[in-house]
Amino acid sequence: MSRPISLALAACLLGASAITPALAAGGMLMGPANAMRGNVTVTAAPKGVLVKIDATGLTPGWHAVHFHEKGDCTPDAFTNAGAHVHTMTPAVHGLLNPAGNDLGDLPNIYAAADGTAHAELFSQLVMMPQLMDADGSAVVIHAAPDDYTSQPIGGAGARVACAVIK
Repeated sequence: MSRPISLALAACLLGASAITPALAAGGMLMGPANAMRGNVTVTAAPKGVLVKIDATGLTPGWHAVHFHEKGDCTPDAFTNAGAHVHTMTPAVHGLLNPAGNDLGDLPNIYAAADGTAHAELFSQLVMMPQLMDADGSAVVIHAAPDDYTSQPIGGAGARVACAVIK
């Protein structure tokens, strides 16, 4: 093997060994009365996070999904998860709202006729360190779709499933 090719191969091998796996966190997706509803995984990306959701037991149709500020999915209404992740007050909700600054906003997911939803969502609004702060965070699925503009949560309705991100 010629020296330039050897050096190039060595550089590639050294570069490949220096790559670290992406930071990922996740949890079980729970419904009311601790009913198992699937799982959520959040993976760090260079400019945001990738969220993978596998859910069951949802009503068919569109559902809002948001990052909530606390890693606490109690009680059954998941109110201890707090508000959406945000850094500004007041937080202005809405992916389609020109004044939106709510970091917890995510696109809607669709549940099939059998109540299952499988989705991968990408958010550039938040980074992994913001989700993994001292009190953690949660991914919450709502009963209705997000209209992406209404305050405070886009008309998303009740919280129907929650996963602590840890």
